[in-house]
Amino acid sequence: MSFEKTAVPHPDDTIVAVSSALGPAERAVVRLSGPATRAVVEAVFCPEDRISPRRVVPGSLALRGVHSPVPAVLYFFPAPRSYTGQAVAEIHTLGSPPLVERLVSDLLDAGARPARPGEFTLRAFLAGKTDLPRAEAVQALIEADNDADLRTALAQLAGGLSRPLEALRDDLLDLLADIEAALDFADEDIEFVGRSEIRRRLDTGLSQITGLVRQLDTRAVSGRPVRVALVGAPNAGKSSLFNALAGADALVSPLPGTTRDYLTARLELGGVPVELTDTPGWEEASDTIAEQAQCLGREQARQADLLLWCDPTGDFAAADASRLAATGAVVIRVRTKADQAGAATPPSSRVGKVGGSSSAVGPSIVSCSVVAPGGTDGLRAALTDSVVSLARPAPAPGQSRCRHHLVACAEHLTAARAHVERDDPPELAASALRAALDQLGELTGAVYTNDLLDRIFSRFCIGK
Repeated sequence: MSFEKTAVPHPDDTIVAVSSALGPAERAVVRLSGPATRAVVEAVFCPEDRISPRRVVPGSLALRGVHSPVPAVLYFFPAPRSYTGQAVAEIHTLGSPPLVERLVSDLLDAGARPARPGEFTLRAFLAGKTDLPRAEAVQALIEADNDADLRTALAQLAGGLSRPLEALRDDLLDLLADIEAALDFADEDIEFVGRSEIRRRLDTGLSQITGLVRQLDTRAVSGRPVRVALVGAPNAGKSSLFNALAGADALVSPLPGTTRDYLTARLELGGVPVELTDTPGWEEASDTIAEQAQCLGREQARQADLLLWCDPTGDFAAADASRLAATGAVVIRVRTKADQAGAATPPSSRVGKVGGSSSAVGPSIVSCSVVAPGGTDGLRAALTDSVVSLARPAPAPGQSRCRHHLVACAEHLTAARAHVERDDPPELAASALRAALDQLGELTGAVYTNDLLDRIFSRFCIGK
């Protein structure tokens, strides 16, 4: 077996490549980057006026073998305020393949070299102008073939993944510094950070990483709708609410236990496909059929992304909150019969916080009524907001690489928390936390190797 050494291209060369699509077109774009960019451009470009940075400079090209001047415009961006952090130029001219080929040839003769795939974006990364998730978003933007992929790539290019990961990494670095400072002053009566604070910050990081992994896994299932399940005690108004939201006609009765099996309906909220499920009410099973119905209902709740916890009075039991928190789903508390006598709040309104809520359960109650005019408008609006939030696309490019580092980071954070919980020597928690930070560093590009950069940027087209 032979191994080939991978090297990052020398960043001080001046590179050139065609940045527009190949073939005949009204306009072609040739891009250069490097310290000799201006000198190379001036060898072929004749400006009508002086070359001014960040201005459209009209002129013409004097190409060998072409007897007439070729019209062109130049965009020049001096270092360091450019995409790559170096002097960058773009020559826009006629999209004739023979002319473009001659232009590139003359620029090479003037001292440039051909750019490698993705080398412009690689230089932006090496100059600190971007990180790896944003760099991969450039490739995703080029490859996007529908609106959803385009929105995902643009969001990631704008820092939708990088900013929260950078903030998390900064916080974990501060936490590691506090833990290691405590090790250095172990003989002193100084507490840099308490165990409860360490647990809280580790839990926050773990929750954020787990959420990103879940987004990646959700995106892997193409076209999967957001799953919403109605849960609660018997006769809590779930089936009536199911009918009102989905336009269905599920059997409704004042007798508890009318729903013995789960029902599903498809609808769309905020442009997002939703699978709405009505489940049997929570109760002790009196026979085998009832036990099977309860098992099916619990399974639907576990598979849901969002739970509508229904209660006619707004008296949500803490024991039930713990049960729902274990599902890991987002929970909206719904007071289903706000139209009945004695109701303290009008239909379709949000009311204040309820004490003792689990972290997985939303702090507000949405009151609604299926009989009052507009009685479900508030719930529908809250549900739409939550569904749209849950349907946010996961990071687009480098999905397997992202997932690998995120899962490994979560494992190390879990190990660090276990060490803190067991009151193990703090060196063990510090070691696990350091390993988690290494994974985040490799994900964002704070830690990288040449072969990693080669694998990422070699997928780019030349000129990007």
